[in-house]
Amino acid sequence: MEHRSFRDEMARNRRSSLLLVIFVSVILFLLVYALVLLMTPDYLFIAMPLSMFLIVLYAWGSYRYGDGVVLSSTNARPAEGREYQYLRDTVEGLSVAAGIPPPKIYVIDTDEMNAFATGRDPEHASLAVTAGLMRELNRQELEGVVGHEISHIRNRDILFTTLVAVLVGLAAIVSYVILRTFWFGGGRRREERRGGGIELIILLIGLVLAIIAPIVTRLVQFATSRRREFLADASSAELTRYPEGLASALEKIMKGNQGKMDVSEAVSHLFFVDPKRSPLDALFDTHPPIQERIKRLRAM
Repeated sequence: MEHRSFRDEMARNRRSSLLLVIFVSVILFLLVYALVLLMTPDYLFIAMPLSMFLIVLYAWGSYRYGDGVVLSSTNARPAEGREYQYLRDTVEGLSVAAGIPPPKIYVIDTDEMNAFATGRDPEHASLAVTAGLMRELNRQELEGVVGHEISHIRNRDILFTTLVAVLVGLAAIVSYVILRTFWFGGGRRREERRGGGIELIILLIGLVLAIIAPIVTRLVQFATSRRREFLADASSAELTRYPEGLASALEKIMKGNQGKMDVSEAVSHLFFVDPKRSPLDALFDTHPPIQERIKRLRAM
């Protein structure tokens, strides 16, 4: 019954993930379309096909190389050398227990305690932990956190969370370009265009989306993360057979982290705990409360 519950929860996550990726893609298409209209007002006939081509090309690139973009944006480096042998052994052992190939392992040089997994499937996955996590946690606590990230890989959360990270990042960039173009010349070119009203509507939609993009993308990250974190916590407890290890790790992280990791907001939902506090967190925190996660683990 418990395994059926896990499978049902994973199926719901995948369905909701697909809908969220479609939602972000539609927003991104409208933003790109608005930008193309602003940049090429005299060639309206190419705006739609060019926008579609750019989105399809970017989506394919995100699927193939999104994990590399995420790893690069966090300054993760391969966990090589004898000092990381225990980490590699831990990842390999838990991967075998989960029935997946061991992911590539990376380290992020920061005193903050955190971790994340990325990739497109269990055969093409990567797992990164911070130097602070390895230094501050004991064996059972580290196994709990690694088990959580291995569970994300096994549950196939990583494809959708990685796609959301890359698409959200592009949406932020396009929004910024639209606002700059609109205020510094785009408005004038729009008035000089010979296009119809539908293009003006698209431009206005694009402008509105560009203004509210930070809140919209934060909502999407919020929707992709919370349920998955609870499921990955439960899956980690199942893998390690010791829920207290993960609960204790969360307590240390809650007390020790400052929430000041130098990472983009676009990738914050990938992490084990929120790596960076922001004013929007009070409304749209991408992670469930740590106290609630600890409570659930200790109730197992």
